[in-house]
Amino acid sequence: MAIRVQQASFTYDGLAVLKDVTLRVPAGAFTVLLGKNGSGKSTLLKMMAGLLPLKTGTIEIFGKNLYRLSLSEQGRLIGYLPQFHNPVFPFTVREVVLTGRAAYVFSLPGRRDREKADQAIAEVGIEELRDRPYTELSGGEKQLVMIARVLAQEPKVILLDEPLSHLDLANQVRFLGLVKKLTASGLTVLTVLHDPNLAFLSGDHFVFLKDGRVREMAGGERPWEAALLSEIYGTPIETLPFRDRALVVPF
Repeated sequence: MAIRVQQASFTYDGLAVLKDVTLRVPAGAFTVLLGKNGSGKSTLLKMMAGLLPLKTGTIEIFGKNLYRLSLSEQGRLIGYLPQFHNPVFPFTVREVVLTGRAAYVFSLPGRRDREKADQAIAEVGIEELRDRPYTELSGGEKQLVMIARVLAQEPKVILLDEPLSHLDLANQVRFLGLVKKLTASGLTVLTVLHDPNLAFLSGDHFVFLKDGRVREMAGGERPWEAALLSEIYGTPIETLPFRDRALVVPF
């Protein structure tokens, strides 16, 4: 397992946001975290990235206690893309992507750091944006740049919070194809998605959160079953068979 979360809890201003969360994220797979707004998905992702303190429990990344690692060690293991990013200075796209190399740079970026940044830009397919100011890009273009920044970091685990939120259909397809390519090469990707159809069409493994708790699936229960999804999202849902999975249709 790439990530092990054991009885993790988090409280914000006296409100229990996550309650005794236990889950496993398999290595080399595309795992999708699903649940309605306010269920604790983004909070859990931030905890896995080491950005929020645990009230109780433990989080391990490839067997290492996350909260005992230095910031540099965390940076070499975990790449995290938040849902929102607000830049202050008009750095070029290449400079923004290069900041992903922070865990490897002790003074100034070297040739290898610049090569890795250029490689990430090419992998995401945004070479035409390379020298443009980041602050002048559209929301979708900025999202692609931040994905390249995470790739330049060369982590073993990538945590993405709603990475498709600003992307059009073509770029959503391109991004999901890139994720499949990354996991095929051995990377572990855990992503929060709002659209269960995109999740089921592309994901390998699924985790459901409801009211701050993991909703475990019973034996034989499949992630795209209508009864399960209706319970998770609190609204009537039907599913239509599609290939070996299903399409989700609210009504």
